[in-house]
Amino acid sequence: MTGHETVIDDPMNKSQQKIVQPGEWEAHSAVWSAWPSHADLWVEDLEAARVQIGALFKAIADGGKGEALKILACGDAAVASARVALMGVNAEIIPAVFGDIWLRDTAPIFVRESGGLKAACFKFNGWGGKYVLEGDDQVAPFVARRAGVPSSDNAWVLEGGSIDADGLGTALTTRQCLLNANRNPSLSQADIETRLRSGLGLEKLIWLGDGLANDHTDGHVDNIARFIAPGVVMCMEPADAGDPNRDALRAIIADLKAATDVRGHKLEIVTVPSPGRVEDEDGDIIPASSMNFYIGNTTVVVPLYGAPTDDAALKAIEKAFPGRRTVGLLADRVITGGGSFHCITQQQPGV
Repeated sequence: MTGHETVIDDPMNKSQQKIVQPGEWEAHSAVWSAWPSHADLWVEDLEAARVQIGALFKAIADGGKGEALKILACGDAAVASARVALMGVNAEIIPAVFGDIWLRDTAPIFVRESGGLKAACFKFNGWGGKYVLEGDDQVAPFVARRAGVPSSDNAWVLEGGSIDADGLGTALTTRQCLLNANRNPSLSQADIETRLRSGLGLEKLIWLGDGLANDHTDGHVDNIARFIAPGVVMCMEPADAGDPNRDALRAIIADLKAATDVRGHKLEIVTVPSPGRVEDEDGDIIPASSMNFYIGNTTVVVPLYGAPTDDAALKAIEKAFPGRRTVGLLADRVITGGGSFHCITQQQPGV
């Protein structure tokens, strides 16, 4: 075992685990997301973000071939806007109270337990207190009730974007996020591992270091490395010598090459180019990532940022998912809100 992974050993869990967090590539009955609803959060980017997010939803629905959409909207105006934008799409618009749209982190994580589906609900504290918005801490139980599945209440802070599972009991995560004192200061690494085992059925964690520069999530792993099949991890290689994440991306590749999954197998590593240096209108680096794609039933929707490497990244991801249609969509207005396509979505697996 290397220093970059942890086997979570439990004598009560030597047989087939009862709780399983499915891989994202497994069949979904629906995907939960939200419609940009608050002008004070999005300011001049509100309508442009709605256009880009509407394109994401249409790509996931895939003309009725993809999964059903469950879209939360806050306020009468947002509900009306969503209904107009998604007219003719297999989407249910659900009035709800929430702060922002990042349901990867605020919605429950759906798991299978003893043959059924359960919504694992965790506490949410605004990414370590940075953005504490009304209603966000109630999204998880609301979605669980609306989905009509039993829920579990896990009394510690966890965001869905901070872990990425292979469906067999292995997960990727980062020390920067899960061990950050702004989440669970009283919990040790061993405590967190125990809670992930009991709450999500994760038997082995592969611990990476830091995430992307200026990522307010403190290094969410869905911006840097993703399982795309059991034993297969996709991550980014630096775009060029001026890539602001060059050292972090190289360290991630090295850590993944040294790791094994819960079966003891070495990982297959697939790399795609990073977007490189992407700046906002003030010249600040933004955490643009090729990894923040969503794996739907029939499509893989990839965020693009107008970077020179967009085409190469899209082709590499398309090659990795031969059974799905790969769709590249601009997300440059979406990321002004702090995230991208994967951050917006939370899949509900089929039973």
